[in-house]
Amino acid sequence: MKAVSHPSAPVAHKSHGPTRASAAAAKAAAASFAALTASLDYLDAASIEHVRQAYRFADEAHLGQLRSNGEPYITHPIAVAAQCAQWRLDAQALMAALLHDVIEDCGVSKPELIERFGAPVAELVDGLTKLDRLHFNTREENQAESFRKMLLAMARDVRVILIKLADRSHNMRTLADVPHEKWERTARETLDIYAPIAHRLGLNQSYRELQDLSLRHLHPWRYEILSRALLKARSRTRDLLQKVQRQVESAFAAEGLSLRLAGREKSLFSIFEKMKQKHLSFAQVTDIYGFRVIVPQSLDCYTSLGILHQLYKPVPGKFKDHIAIAKLNGYQSLHTTVVGPAGVSVEFQVRTEAMDVVAESGVAAHWLYKSSEGDAATADRLGTQWLQSLLDIQQETRDAAEFWDHVKVDLFSDAVYVFTPKSQIMTLPRGATVVDFAYAIHSKIGDRTVAAKVNGEQVPLRTELKNGDVVEIITATVSEPNPAWLTFVRSGRARSKIRHHLKTQAHAESQGLGETLLAHALRAEGIEELPAADALNQPIWDKLLRFTGNRNRTELLTEIGLGRRIASIVAKRLAMLMIEGGAKPNALLLTRERYSALEQGLQPALVLDGSENTSVKYAPCCRPIPGEGIVGYLGRGEGLIVHASDCAVAIRLQHKDSERFTAVEWSDELQRSFETGIVVTVANGKGVLARVAAALAAAEVDINHVDMGDEEAQEATDLRFVITVRDRSHLELALQKLKRIPAVLSAARSKPQGFSG
Repeated sequence: MKAVSHPSAPVAHKSHGPTRASAAAAKAAAASFAALTASLDYLDAASIEHVRQAYRFADEAHLGQLRSNGEPYITHPIAVAAQCAQWRLDAQALMAALLHDVIEDCGVSKPELIERFGAPVAELVDGLTKLDRLHFNTREENQAESFRKMLLAMARDVRVILIKLADRSHNMRTLADVPHEKWERTARETLDIYAPIAHRLGLNQSYRELQDLSLRHLHPWRYEILSRALLKARSRTRDLLQKVQRQVESAFAAEGLSLRLAGREKSLFSIFEKMKQKHLSFAQVTDIYGFRVIVPQSLDCYTSLGILHQLYKPVPGKFKDHIAIAKLNGYQSLHTTVVGPAGVSVEFQVRTEAMDVVAESGVAAHWLYKSSEGDAATADRLGTQWLQSLLDIQQETRDAAEFWDHVKVDLFSDAVYVFTPKSQIMTLPRGATVVDFAYAIHSKIGDRTVAAKVNGEQVPLRTELKNGDVVEIITATVSEPNPAWLTFVRSGRARSKIRHHLKTQAHAESQGLGETLLAHALRAEGIEELPAADALNQPIWDKLLRFTGNRNRTELLTEIGLGRRIASIVAKRLAMLMIEGGAKPNALLLTRERYSALEQGLQPALVLDGSENTSVKYAPCCRPIPGEGIVGYLGRGEGLIVHASDCAVAIRLQHKDSERFTAVEWSDELQRSFETGIVVTVANGKGVLARVAAALAAAEVDINHVDMGDEEAQEATDLRFVITVRDRSHLELALQKLKRIPAVLSAARSKPQGFSG
């Protein structure tokens, strides 16, 4: 599958150039439009005139274009509109049917259609054009189902799907006019995609026709053999069926119940499928013929069933009540198979007139009732709550888009259908983003995502996808998941993969930090470096692990990095074990480190340059920046948390948990900028925020967040910013620029209560 541009009528094959259509062909086109207008008696005069204007526009746009059989191309839109007229669609739908190819094939723009015929008609034509650009070319069942759902999801108006089905029906009727090599692809697509959609919407007459036409072009020889066999069987059973009809009519007349009896013949495709699936010969298919019994009221259906079962013996297991439990597409009938004269099985479908219209026209019945009998009594006769609610919506709003939204609830789950660059359809939850799509392809693709294109244009990673989008993911081997993705991904798969990666990454980084902390603490015991993780030193590590209760060295180092164990305590035990094993402390190192520790009150400092990942966090309470004193606190399970040395929170923790603090200091070469908070008090006035933002930009400061508070505007307002700066001197420069603005009353670093510095 691939979203490509191709003619919306795949079997049309137009030719352009001098008008070569004969006068007879032109007359045929005019005559066919005259036949169309004759069937529009359900519309008012103004609506018919609008349809005529659309015809004239389409006729002019398609001038010189011929179909494969030599007829003027306009005969195709007329035929599509005629099918829509049979469903009693409104004037807008008929106009769109006549115009449905003008954007794709005649260079007419959507704005031009809006100007000539109004936005609703232009939207219908545009919707049809978008559907026509989708091309299905796989036999995979799950992909066919996804494609069907995607077509339905993309159509914001039910009329788009109905016009599309009418378009496909006419193309299939004229498929014999195109080259034979194109038959299979078009027929297969019709059978896999469009016939099931017709069935899903309850358009049973179109459903059967599309199936039979597909069979005719997929298996011409078998179709011909079955047609002849059915014709012979029809002539043999004509007398029998007439006898059944007379008997049924007499039985109903005797009970005083009026009915309309219609013969029903199993479609060739249904016969073919039954023969294939059950390995039957044509003679073994027993339910080829049947009758529809149409009665006035729902209760009469059950009375009719009793009459039929009194007249003929019912076949056990062949009764179904689709009135009490309607099908999803609104279909209602009682089905029963009985043993008729001469032992021939005959199926009866018993329904009301309203049910019959729904059975044959499905959602199109919505317009039939709207135009003819749109009263409450008729709506009640539809029988199902689903169709009742649809009719209620139409009576109240006359809004086809709202009607379609309601239909969609029952048609498929809340999902969005998009393409990969290789035209594979992916099904994602509604609201899914580019990142969800990346993880749906493969977890490694998701992990390495750095950018994305949707329909050829680069978009942010949080972009929500729409039905029919073609999504391309751009990856980089050095890229890793961002914790911020968790705020917008919708699929459980993406969420779990991101969390798993971040957790694994955090443990790896914590292990590295733990190893650094333990090595620093061991130096304070006079030992230069940690024992290697090899067979020679394994006994020492085993004894240390028995002391700490950890399963392995990795777990121990990770716990130290996460702050679950104190590095200095573990280092003292490790030093003792190493000395027992023959290691000797370095007296010079021991003296230097202990002197340094006494001078600082802490063990040797870790150097921070901003390149640390999740194992080192900068406290949000004080947001320390280079140029000011800092301390490190090993939070329980949180890794190393860096505070400003005069942060009130850090001071309280030092009194309570001093052994968890470790010395840290800034590197001379920093790898990034750091966040800090400022409060800018301004006099309210026009453009003040813009001037403040411009001053910060002039100081080369990035604004990460701004909060103006919820209180009503007063003469003076506090603007709270989170900004990124290189160091303390950079912050001072930014504050100075802010203070030069006349409307700025004050600008200072924001500090939590008790913080000074």
